[in-house]
Amino acid sequence: MAQCGRVKLGILNKLGFLTSQRSNLQRSLIAPSTSLASRNYANVPGQKEEKVKLPKAMYGGSGNYASALYISAVKAKAVEKVESELLAFADAVKNSTKFSQFTKDPSVAKDIRVKAVQEICTEAKFSDVTKNFLVIVAENLRLKNIDTIAKRFVELSMAYKGEVKASVTTVFPLPPEEEKALKDSLQEMLGTGSKVHLEQKIDPSILGGIVLEFSQKVFDMSIKTRARQMERILREPVNIGNI
Repeated sequence: MAQCGRVKLGILNKLGFLTSQRSNLQRSLIAPSTSLASRNYANVPGQKEEKVKLPKAMYGGSGNYASALYISAVKAKAVEKVESELLAFADAVKNSTKFSQFTKDPSVAKDIRVKAVQEICTEAKFSDVTKNFLVIVAENLRLKNIDTIAKRFVELSMAYKGEVKASVTTVFPLPPEEEKALKDSLQEMLGTGSKVHLEQKIDPSILGGIVLEFSQKVFDMSIKTRARQMERILREPVNIGNI
C-alpha cells in the first residue's frame, strides 16, 4: 500500500469528474432518494432530469450509500458493470489482510486513503461512476463498511434486473438435478416476471432436510427443527381429562 500512498495528485484530474460533481454525490448520500440532476452525465439544455426510483427501501448508513450509487449507476446505464466493480473491490479488501487493515485504520490521512483508492481504481480500469463513489467512501471514512455497502447494492441491482435471491441450506451440496428441480419450482411459484438466483449453503448443524429462504420467507424443513418441535410436544403435560 506504500505505492498507493505515492500516487500523484494529478490522477484526480484524469477521472472525468469535477470536484463539484463529487460534492453532488456527497449530498445524495444524505438523501439518496432525491434526483441527481446536478450529476450532469449529459448536459443537454432543456432536457428533463431522469427520475430514478429505488426498487426497494434501504436503511442505515450502508443502505444510503448503496442507494446513492444505484441512482448514479442507473443514470449512467451501468448497473451491472458497477455491481461487478464494487464486488471486485470488496473482495480485494476481504482477501488482503494489509488492504483490510488499511481501510479500517482511522489514523490514515484522508489524502493517503483517496490516493490509494484512486490508484487501485485506475489500475483496475473501473468506470467513472465506481471510481467517483469509492473516492467519496474513502473521504468519509466508510471503506470499513464497503462489504456491507456492496451487499446492499447487490440487493438493489437484483431487484433492478428482476431477480429474486433464494438460498437453500443443506447438510451436503444438492446434486445438479435436485438444484435445478428446486430452482424450477421456485421459478414457477414466482411467475415469469422474476428470475430466481439460487444460492446453496452448507450447514451440518441442521442434521438433514433443507431450509429454504426467499422473498423474506423462511421454510424450515430441517431435521434439527423437527426434532425440537417433537421435543417440545413431548414436554407438554398430558391432560388426562381429555383422554
